[in-house]
Amino acid sequence: MRGEGPEAIVYLDLACPHCAATWARIRERPVRLVFRHFPVASKHPRAPALHTAVEAAGLQGRFWEMCDSIYLDQGHIDDPHLWERARGFELDLDRFERDRRSDAVAGRVRRDFKEGIRAGVASTPAAFVGGRLIASGVEREVAALVDQPRRDR
Repeated sequence: MRGEGPEAIVYLDLACPHCAATWARIRERPVRLVFRHFPVASKHPRAPALHTAVEAAGLQGRFWEMCDSIYLDQGHIDDPHLWERARGFELDLDRFERDRRSDAVAGRVRRDFKEGIRAGVASTPAAFVGGRLIASGVEREVAALVDQPRRDR
C-alpha cells in the first residue's frame, strides 16, 4: 500500500503505456493505493517479467521505487535495465534475481491476476473504489476520493 486516506485498489500492467500515464497522475494523490498485478502478456510480452521484478524488489523494501522507475522509463524494460535499477536501489542482486524467478513471486503475480479476473477486471488500468469496479476514468475516480467528505464511524 502507498499513501494515506481513502483506499483505491488499482489493477495495473507495468508494461502498459496507458497504465504508466494513469500512475503518474494518481501516485501522489492523498489516497491509499493498493497495487494489484495485472500483466497482460498477450499485449505486453515483458509484463510478467516486470511484475516479478517489482515483487522481488519489494522483498528488499523497494517495491514502490521499482514500480515508479519502470513507469517513468517504459523504453528500458529489458533485464539489463532491471538489473541496473536494482543496483541503483542497492538491492542484493543475487537475491533479486533469485526472488524474481521464484515460484513464490510468480505465484503472487498470478494470484493478483486471477483475483482481478474473478472480480471482473478485463483490461488495465482498472480500480475498485468503494467496492465498485472502475474500468475507465480511474484517474477521475481516484481524484473524487480526495474530494469526498470524510466520515468517521
